[in-house]
Amino acid sequence: MAEKNEKTSVKTEKKPSKPKALLQSRKMRHGSLAVILTAVGVAVVVLLNVVVGLLVDRFPELKADLTANKAFALSNDTKDYMSRLTKDVKLHIVASEEDFTSVSTHFVQAKNLLDKMASASNGKFTYDFVDTTENPQFAQDYPNVNWKTNDTMGVMVCGKQYKGLSVTDCFTYDEEYFNSMGVYQWTGTTIEQAVVKAALDVTTENKVIVDVMTGEGENSDDGYGGVTALLTDNAYQVNEVSLLTGTLDKDARFVLLFAPERDLSDEAAAALQKWLENDGKYGKTLIYVANADPRLGEIKTPNIDAILSDYGMALNKGMLYETDPNHRLNNTTPYVSLLDYTDYYTEKLSSQNVFVVNEYALGVTIKDENTAHALLQSSDKAGILPFDAGDDFDAEANITGKPIPVAAEGVKAGTEQSSNVVVFSSKAMLLSADLNYPSFNNAEYFMTLVNTIADKEDNAVIIESKTIDNATLGAPSATASNAMMILFMFVIPAAVLATGIVLWMRRRNR
Repeated sequence: MAEKNEKTSVKTEKKPSKPKALLQSRKMRHGSLAVILTAVGVAVVVLLNVVVGLLVDRFPELKADLTANKAFALSNDTKDYMSRLTKDVKLHIVASEEDFTSVSTHFVQAKNLLDKMASASNGKFTYDFVDTTENPQFAQDYPNVNWKTNDTMGVMVCGKQYKGLSVTDCFTYDEEYFNSMGVYQWTGTTIEQAVVKAALDVTTENKVIVDVMTGEGENSDDGYGGVTALLTDNAYQVNEVSLLTGTLDKDARFVLLFAPERDLSDEAAAALQKWLENDGKYGKTLIYVANADPRLGEIKTPNIDAILSDYGMALNKGMLYETDPNHRLNNTTPYVSLLDYTDYYTEKLSSQNVFVVNEYALGVTIKDENTAHALLQSSDKAGILPFDAGDDFDAEANITGKPIPVAAEGVKAGTEQSSNVVVFSSKAMLLSADLNYPSFNNAEYFMTLVNTIADKEDNAVIIESKTIDNATLGAPSATASNAMMILFMFVIPAAVLATGIVLWMRRRNR
């Protein structure tokens, strides 16, 4: 009986149901954990992607530009100018956003750069898209813009001042293809230059006037065109004046005499001297660029020489040659050289480690050190080859042993202000080719000099165009490239493999 009771007191253990057993199994527990972890990981990645997308939309500068030529990054000059904007400027693009970005990848690139410019301006620069088919009144608000051409892309506005921008201001194209086919084939964007130049133009109320003297054999095509374009881009008002038919503007701050092929007449020289003296008030500047051309030889200019002498300077009667290898451009011809700065007009340069290049210069002699000083100069291993030198000329024996000025300035003080005569003894260094060469500082130095004399606080606006045709992804150096290869080919795969082995062994031993 006792045995029976003992048997009946033992409860029979029930087996769990199949669904419950499946949920409680080790396989299911580990599988569920894996699914949960995977779901959480995917959610985190999606959330991170959304957050990063919102941040990039709000702060375009966060976009990483991995192209080798930084095709989607603003230049430092653009960032600097935009950060210093004090007036509100707005660019109205006369197209819908969809139409604008569908033209080509260069237009998408331009919109990306516009976003970054707006961000860099701290709200001072904005832009929008205006569909003129839906808003025909828009064109009537800006009557001085040429709306008759399809080339007009937009209008930059600051208060009551505005400036039209053409599509060719903002983008580069294959001219040969256009001339043969009549269709634009876009090759790059100059949206940065166009926007900065237009903003500078509409925010400058009283433009400094520069009179360009003509009528003495000067020409704009292979002459002063590069300088005047540079001045216009930096919000100067440039006027051409012939003293044969007109007079110099009494309100002009500068006169540019660029590489004349002959001397000034007595009347023109007297008018120029009178303009510099400004009734004893002075405050004027003549920029004289000598026509140094070995093919022409010496150009006799006694009237111009008299003005230079009055300001303590004289041009040499020969061509400067450079023998120092460190001042020769790729150790080529001795008549093409790299110039050293002096202490004048260098404070606002973005870098004094970038040379100004010189081609075929006469060199300047400082006659009166109390009046004149060098601005740019050769090494102390340079000399002057006289125009009348014979075959027996000894270049080594005629090295001066001290730097030869290539650009110089003479200053005469009046009662309140000073007048300046700035001499560049080489015209080639101020032609478009050298001004537009990004490896040299010719353009920035020239504009820094002019801005400083004009008491303008703006830095020179020199911005390169951008293209994405060859905007390949690239590491900045061979070392970085090798490091990336090792990381992605060995380190990351090894880490993933090691993690897998550890997880497999832990689960196997449970």
